[in-house]
Amino acid sequence: MADDHKRILVTGAAGFIGSYVSRALLERGHAVRGIDNFSPYYDPQLKRDRLAQLPTRAGFSFDTIDIADRDGLQKAFEAAKPDIVVHLAAQVGVRHPLENPQAFVDANLVGFANVLEECRRLEVERLVYASSSSVLFQIHPPAYEGQPLPLYNRGNHETVNLRALVRLLESLTGRQSLTEELPMQP
Repeated sequence: MADDHKRILVTGAAGFIGSYVSRALLERGHAVRGIDNFSPYYDPQLKRDRLAQLPTRAGFSFDTIDIADRDGLQKAFEAAKPDIVVHLAAQVGVRHPLENPQAFVDANLVGFANVLEECRRLEVERLVYASSSSVLFQIHPPAYEGQPLPLYNRGNHETVNLRALVRLLESLTGRQSLTEELPMQP
């Protein structure tokens, strides 16, 4: 593989955005390992149809893995040995977390923490991530150092502050500065 070509792991690779990102990366000569859990929130057959267009491309491999499955995710990362991770997997939907909060917690909190930990553990060069549609507002930095970030946007308790979630994950996992050790690009 040429120096400018990278090994890239794409979470949510069977989703609408993930499949197009995977295709674009493959067309640029990168090796792509996709993972997806085929969550039924969107029709899994649509995801299988998108995925069916990718395996014939050289440099593409795929695993059916839930990012909340720490051991499975660890094996996928070790197999991929990624230089870059494009994290697109999420439990989407603004109202869905109210109906099924555990799916939201598993994918968007536990899964994101697992992805962050694997990136840190394997010293991934860069993490590019996309949030779920649950994060819909502009995040304003705190007015002063140490000011707590609200978990929810003040005017709309259905939107979640991603920076506050990362800080929550840091406190829950006992890790300080999960994000400081890894260059991230929202």
